Amino acid sequence: MPSASDASSHRPGLRGALDSLRGNRPFQWLWFSNVFFFGGVWTQTLVLGWLAFELTHSEFLVAVFTAARLAPMFLGPVAGAFADRHNRVRLLVVACAWATGAGTAVAALATADLLPYWVLVVGGLALGLAQSPSQPARASVVLELVGQEKLSNANALNAMAMNMTQVIGPGLGGAMIAAMGAPAALWVSTAWYGLSLVLLLPLRGYGKVVHDQAQSVRAMVVGGLRIIARSRLAVAVLVVTLAANTLLWPVYQAFMPVFAEESLGLDAAGLGALLTCGGVGGLVGSLVIAGMGDFPYKGGVFVFGTTAWAALWAVFALSRTVSLSFALMCVIGLTSAAFGVLQTTLLLLTTDPAVHGRALGLQELCIGVMPVATLVLGATAERAGVARTVFCAALLLVCGLGVLALRVPALLTFSGRRTP
Repeated sequence: MPSASDASSHRPGLRGALDSLRGNRPFQWLWFSNVFFFGGVWTQTLVLGWLAFELTHSEFLVAVFTAARLAPMFLGPVAGAFADRHNRVRLLVVACAWATGAGTAVAALATADLLPYWVLVVGGLALGLAQSPSQPARASVVLELVGQEKLSNANALNAMAMNMTQVIGPGLGGAMIAAMGAPAALWVSTAWYGLSLVLLLPLRGYGKVVHDQAQSVRAMVVGGLRIIARSRLAVAVLVVTLAANTLLWPVYQAFMPVFAEESLGLDAAGLGALLTCGGVGGLVGSLVIAGMGDFPYKGGVFVFGTTAWAALWAVFALSRTVSLSFALMCVIGLTSAAFGVLQTTLLLLTTDPAVHGRALGLQELCIGVMPVATLVLGATAERAGVARTVFCAALLLVCGLGVLALRVPALLTFSGRRTP
């Protein structure tokens, strides 16, 4: 693990944005493995969803496929206990091998033209089982590879990889469907899982077990919850994660086509450009945070950045001007990085290493409320209108963050740095 003195080698600004990758071969292996893994996830999600609609021509059945893919997020606490109890790198290897095997089976059935709808749903579930339960292990092993001083930088680089694959993966999947057909696109995305697996093999000496006591998974989950609940700062971070994924992230996932058509008069190409603006903004925001290194007041940046993100969504909900909406989407993506990157960094810094997996499992559970929240917001928008619904949800999050800042002021000044 890098020593504390390595922090002095960080060069502030964009030149230091790749600090965690520079000279750290283990983290390089993990980062590139993440790129290929999530590239496969986003590409395969689009291809399977497209196939589901082609087979059924039912929006509801496509939603069922999406729900099956997201359902494993509710296993977050159990997955976190496994991440604390077992070798984390080994868990990632198992997840990649599972994704490769499941992808191979689905691609083979698609090639043979033997792919009914229910197999697509099972494939979505298998994809979710490879992605969501492995997240606590994937995020917690970063601290071991880079050290506390470079944790913010490393998490920002991981977020940048996620944003890149989320922007490029679906577009590439659509292009491959048009050029080669869906079965070939499935084979290509499955090959990416295989590459991710190969890149993990040099890390087999890492991923140390931090909790080797002979406890049941249930006892570990309950005990971890009790330990995490004692940290007022960790609970505050989880509350923000839950609130953001309840009130605003569903907007980006579900309502953007409605804004594009009803509020801005855009076609499908315009919608794609609007979403690309958000993705590019997220990439730039992640790069900026990566360049800041081990900066002070991480908690304050997290709270105020998330507040700005919510306030911008409120303005976007009221916009009827195309140019303004495109500009707002760029800045929304930029400010979303403060939330997306620092929620994981702060959770690792405010909890004991022995419960890092379970803390990140709780984070995954908080994110997992998004499908349910999407249904609730969708029902509300059906009655009140999508613009009014999003405006009120954004203001509610702004007010909630204000109350949190007053109730837990220590979070605003939290830096997470080691005391000399």
